Amino acid sequence: MAGQKVENLLNLALDATEDEREKSLQLDIGYDPIERSWELIVKYSGNLDRVRELAEQVTELMNEYAVIVIRESRISELAALPQVEYIEKPKRLFFQTADGRRVSCIDPVQDTRFSLFGQGVFVAVIDSGIDYTLADFCSTDGTTRIRALWDQSLRPREGEKPPEGYAVGVEYTEEMINEALKAQTPAERGRLVASRDTSGHGTAVAGIAAGNGRGAGTDYRRYAGVAPESGLLVVKLGNPSGDGFPRTTELMMGIDYVVRKALEYQMPVSVNISFGNTYGSHDGTSLLERFIDDISNVWKSCICIGTGNEAASAGHVSGRLMDDRETVIEFAVQENQPSLNVQIWKEYVDVVDISLISPSGIRIGPVQEILGPQRYVAGQTEILLYYGEPSPYSTAQEIYIDMIPRESYINSGVWRIVLIPRDIVSGEFQMWLPTEGVLNRGTGFLYPTDNLTLTIPSTARRVISVGAYNGLTFAYADFSGRGSLSRWGENIVKPDIVAPGVDITAATAGGGYAAVSGTSFATPFAAGGAALLMEWGIVRGNDPYLYGEKVKAYLRRGARPLPGFTEYPNPQVGYGALCVRDSLIN
Repeated sequence: MAGQKVENLLNLALDATEDEREKSLQLDIGYDPIERSWELIVKYSGNLDRVRELAEQVTELMNEYAVIVIRESRISELAALPQVEYIEKPKRLFFQTADGRRVSCIDPVQDTRFSLFGQGVFVAVIDSGIDYTLADFCSTDGTTRIRALWDQSLRPREGEKPPEGYAVGVEYTEEMINEALKAQTPAERGRLVASRDTSGHGTAVAGIAAGNGRGAGTDYRRYAGVAPESGLLVVKLGNPSGDGFPRTTELMMGIDYVVRKALEYQMPVSVNISFGNTYGSHDGTSLLERFIDDISNVWKSCICIGTGNEAASAGHVSGRLMDDRETVIEFAVQENQPSLNVQIWKEYVDVVDISLISPSGIRIGPVQEILGPQRYVAGQTEILLYYGEPSPYSTAQEIYIDMIPRESYINSGVWRIVLIPRDIVSGEFQMWLPTEGVLNRGTGFLYPTDNLTLTIPSTARRVISVGAYNGLTFAYADFSGRGSLSRWGENIVKPDIVAPGVDITAATAGGGYAAVSGTSFATPFAAGGAALLMEWGIVRGNDPYLYGEKVKAYLRRGARPLPGFTEYPNPQVGYGALCVRDSLIN
């Protein structure tokens, strides 16, 4: 029964035998062989009165679409209706959480041989919070899997308090959350536990790492995360500045809190951090990075951090200075850019004259190599410059340029930074702009480089740094922050591994599922995978020392190669793609 109102695939399916449909990956989708009926999508005009006369079931959608169930013998009558414009059969959706589990070799370690689901291990999510009401984060009896929730953004009400030892926010216990889940109304629930994930970012991350998919009902396996039976520790980071962004101090407190909680419960913990920034020398020596490295030595923990989404932005430039050769770095500032800053990092042994030239040709510099602030004016832009010295933890030297408006906006156009070598030993330099998300579109370096676009703190040495790739095409994600095998003379591999991070279907705050992309959503695959390894090693006694750097070693060893890369490790994908099964059996 061919017809132009009926899509080709449906025409083919209607012409096929039932045996052919059963063997096909697509032709039997939507067909009920017992009832000999089809679930179909109909685009129509007017009303559905005539369609309802033919169909067994009609679900009217907005904008003149409908999903119907109709016996196969009546489809030709349906197509003949003038109100019906087009008919399609449903298609199988390969949800990226399910596909991400497959390509990350999660499914094989959840069969009868290993049966690893995260039991006895905490997954800690330090992010924008969590929708604790979702079934995805509850056990089969309806009680919460969240053992502790610290919302740093809340002010304590009567009967509420921060965690012991901390001065901000409100801590909710497992018992308090369970009481809220029993509440009959959202208002009552909010009175008992007021924490909300307003952005949905943390809920999505938690769903990928440890959701059980039960928000999808009987189809829960398709939506389940990596460690669906793990306990959860959740920190909603505060934003005291009021701009929607937490500070590194809140992050540090959050890490401290979850490690202490894991120690209190005597359970291993896999920590997920999907936050980062571009400020710093990117050599692992900031206090945040060092703090994370230090706390990685405490208890049985493993910290996974996303490498950020800055590789495809224009926020980084690197190069090598040569004696007697001037280097000019250009960056564009779009109209209505309220402010901007540029970090210049170089080795302290190199002596370089640095000048800044405005779009109108006003030249500032060479700036004086003196410790402390310097101020200049170029048109409507005020320049605050700080010529720094090395810290006790790094040989790198920073020259920081802050561009602020004298009225509303800084001067737009192409600015130039001129580097004139005077005495070069190393010659290596790096420059960074703020993260792309806070800049006007088009503001950035004219000739950017992507060799060191990891966001901090994924640059910490002892963490598992996670980049992203497409789990369907196996292509490296161009936005994924990447490292360099040579930074300030050291050989450090970043990222460690990559995981699926393109069009991942994840739980959404308020219920349902949606597609998300970014290293934020690749990281929880690794964090969940680390939890499974620790369950196998620590909880089941196969390797009581499987935490920290040893988890990283296991994940590196099991990583799979990706098309287009012949040498491993490399700055794009590190040791390769996450594969938990091979990490266990290799």
